[in-house]
This record gives sequence, structure tokens and C-alpha cells, in this order.
Amino acid sequence: MTTNLNSRLLLPDLLKGIAVVMMVQVHLTELFALPAFYESPVGSLSLFMGGPPAAPVFMAVMGYFVARKAVPPLSLLMRGIKLIMLGLLLNIGLNFNLLIRFSQGKIIGIDPWTYVFGVDILFLAGISLMVFAGLKVLLKKNLLFWLITLLITILASSQLSIFASENRSVLFIQSFFTGVTSWSYFPFFPWFSYPLAGYIFYLLSKQYHLVRLNNFMGIIWIVLLLALSISFLFGFKTSINLSAYYHHEYLFVIWVFGFLIWWTISWYYLVKKIPDNHVFRYLQFCGKNATVFYVIQWLLIGNIATELYRTQTTIQYLIWLLIILTISSLMTYFYTKLKAVLSIKKII
Repeated sequence: MTTNLNSRLLLPDLLKGIAVVMMVQVHLTELFALPAFYESPVGSLSLFMGGPPAAPVFMAVMGYFVARKAVPPLSLLMRGIKLIMLGLLLNIGLNFNLLIRFSQGKIIGIDPWTYVFGVDILFLAGISLMVFAGLKVLLKKNLLFWLITLLITILASSQLSIFASENRSVLFIQSFFTGVTSWSYFPFFPWFSYPLAGYIFYLLSKQYHLVRLNNFMGIIWIVLLLALSISFLFGFKTSINLSAYYHHEYLFVIWVFGFLIWWTISWYYLVKKIPDNHVFRYLQFCGKNATVFYVIQWLLIGNIATELYRTQTTIQYLIWLLIILTISSLMTYFYTKLKAVLSIKKII
């Protein structure tokens, strides 16, 4: 099998593709599926697969690429601002049906501002890029300082989350950084730990030639598998408890770090052993265009969920999963083609 289907690395894009597909299925479980499915063993498995293999992987790969591409700080800053603006527009878009019905008085008992300013992963990604812009100037490639920053980020979440402002406006701003509210799904602390880990992994690979660990990768995989198996109940229970998952503390961060390494090595072996196939190509496509794919699936799921909230049986859930993945994939494909055509015309 080729290890590079195009100019980008296969494995990181593959991992991002798996992550975004896992996000689709878990969004459907949370918003479409009947409570009986949500609370069943299959529903719990869905929540877990939408946990550690999804957002943490996505953010770690983002941090890896930030380090690998050596993007100038100013460009990172501008990209971060754009992602934050996109996150705001996405919140309005995915909740458009809900907000319209609320304005018409058909839905009561909700605070629309918590939907408009809900801290989803695009806000986390945008703020993370902006912070990276500053850290790259301050820390440069000093590995020790980056590790200290990671440690502070991991430990700070448990300390900062207990301080909730009584001022409502301040509370909304605080929600972007600490998990003090129910609408703070991906607060900066501790979630910045994962892009930081990806960034540091790249620095380590360059400074200490981690490729030499290839000979010990099988041993590392086995050791991590044993450690994760022993502590799996803790990781699983935290992952399926959405409040605990979104607002987790240092022990779960450490558990996820171990899972991320084991997960990455597992897919590394699969990529090497399994011949080139359409599934890998599809997942790589999703990973390369993860932001577009993510926005499209949320626009679909969010607006449909206003009508179907937790009413779908297992069969209906599976049908919706196929529909959402198909439409999201097609729209992402046409978007990339249109973007390429416009880019060519611009050059001409």
C-alpha cells in the first residue's frame, strides 16, 4: 500500500476523517435517537466512539499540523479569528429552525443566547490557533517551555472551573475558557491540552527522531492496551457522561493521551497492512475537508433535530446516519470542486 495517497500524509488525514464521522454518529445519538437507544449499551458505545476517538483526535492532529507546517503567527491569528466567526455563524445556522420557532412563541423555556454562543469545537479551534500564534513567538521551539505550558493547561481546568461569575455577560465570555456552564462544550481549559500534545509530539519527533521507536512500537501498543484495559471503566464512564466528558479534569486527560497514542499506533499498523481501498480514501477525503464536512453535517442535524428531537428508533437512526453522511459527503465534494474551479479562474 502507498503510505501517501497525495501530497499530504495519509495517517493524520485518516484520523481526522474517522473523528468527523464519529462526531456525526454521536450527534445523531444525542439529538435524534429515542432515550431507550441513548441509554442502551449500543447508545453508550456510540457516545464513547464520539468521545476519545473524535474531538481529542481532531484537536491533536490540528496541533500537529500547526507545528509541521510552520505557519507564521500572524496567519495563525487570522485563521483563528475566521474560525471563531465561522463558529458563531454555524451556531446560528444549525439552530436556525429552533430560533425561528422560539421567536414565534412555538418553543418556550429556553435561553436562545446559550444556543447562539454555545462553545462548540470551532470556537476551541479558533482560540487555540490564536494562542498558538502567541506561544510560537514566546516559546519558539523550547521543548521544556512547551511541556510546562501543557502541564499548566491540564492542571488549570480543575482550579478555574469553580469560579463562575455572577455577571451574565462575563459568564458568557468565561464559558469559552472554563467549563462553568452547560453550554460550554469545549472550553479552552482543559481542551487546549490536545492540540498542545499534537504540537509537542511534532517537536519531539524532530528533536529526538522518534522514528527510532518504530522497533518498540509493538511493545508500546501492548503496554498501552493493558493500561487502558485496566482503567477502561473509568475512561468509558467519563466519556458517556456528557457533562463529565466536556468538563473533564487531569486524570481523564492523561487517560485520553494514552488512548490517543494507542489509537494512532493501531491505525498506523492497519494502514501498513491493509491494501489501499475506497474506505481509507473516503475517510482521508473527510479528514482533508473536515471543517467543511463538520459545518454541513451540523447544519443538517441541528435544524432537523428541532423537529425530530429524540424520537427516532434504532433503524431510523441508522437510516439518518446514512442520509447525513451521504449528503454531507456530496456537498463537501461539490464545494471542493467549486473552490478549485474558482481558484483556477482567479489565476487565469
